[in-house]
Amino acid sequence: MFFEYPKLLWLLLVPFLLVLRYLYIEIADRRPHLRVSKATPWKAGGKSVLDIVRHLPFLLRIAALCLLVVAIARPRSSRKVERIDTEGIDIVLAMDVSTSMLARDFTPDRISAAKDIAIEFISQRPSDRMGIVVFAGESYTQCPLTTDRATLINLMKEISTDLIEDGTAIGNGLATAVARMKDSDAKSRVVILLTDGVNNSGEVSPETAAEIAKIYGIRVYTIGVGANGEAPYPVMTPWGVQVQNMKVEIDEKLLNSIASATGGRYFRATDNTKLSEIYSEINKMEKARTTVDSFPVYKELFLGYALAALACLLLEMLIKVLVLRRLP
Repeated sequence: MFFEYPKLLWLLLVPFLLVLRYLYIEIADRRPHLRVSKATPWKAGGKSVLDIVRHLPFLLRIAALCLLVVAIARPRSSRKVERIDTEGIDIVLAMDVSTSMLARDFTPDRISAAKDIAIEFISQRPSDRMGIVVFAGESYTQCPLTTDRATLINLMKEISTDLIEDGTAIGNGLATAVARMKDSDAKSRVVILLTDGVNNSGEVSPETAAEIAKIYGIRVYTIGVGANGEAPYPVMTPWGVQVQNMKVEIDEKLLNSIASATGGRYFRATDNTKLSEIYSEINKMEKARTTVDSFPVYKELFLGYALAALACLLLEMLIKVLVLRRLP
């Protein structure tokens, strides 16, 4: 607490002087008095409660005066408040949903691991708008840019490999992701493109899509998913679905060039742990800009002192009217 007009507190000398004057009158017995031969009857009786109460009106008046002085000195309290403005990032997750994503070099398979880790990534970025694009032989938007985390996570869970025609159209997937955010006014726009294969379909080449992303200032992080060498794939045979080891083919050179052209980075994920680490690293690199502005907030306290002074004056009046008039 502090006072806006601290010099007015010198007025507290006035009630102090009044107290001194009152004590002087009481001690020196300057009040009207009567001489008697003996004071024994009065001494034996002692001081009554009413005799003590007669000093209360003066004390209450002094208290009211002190409180009024404090009130007009304008007591205030202050505390610092921080206003945090967070500038989010627009992020589109472009995910390969071709049948090769059913390979079981991840637990339980590539697409399930990619979905679970992406959901964890979504949950860690509450200030960003995020969207989902899926691609195989074609591409489409699973979820436009939104801040609705619940909807985003539910739509991520619904992704499966049988949504669209099989294939790997990396260029189409990237172009669709760029189209979802080309009109965004966010200061930072990012595409995280995840695939496990080689571009083999689609109308837009990956190089063209990367050039478009660069023109719009969209940064692309690419992730190649798959173990080194061979991986177990579920294959349909005349005897049902069987797991066969097949060679893992990822166009790392293409993914690296897309990332480099747009100012992003290429990552290779060979298992669940590595994929989770990649998303964590991207999460650290793409931090939302936060502006902290601190300012004081003042609270006026004079009203409490003024009301206390009024209460003292009212109590003084009640004592005078209801109690002191009974004194002899």
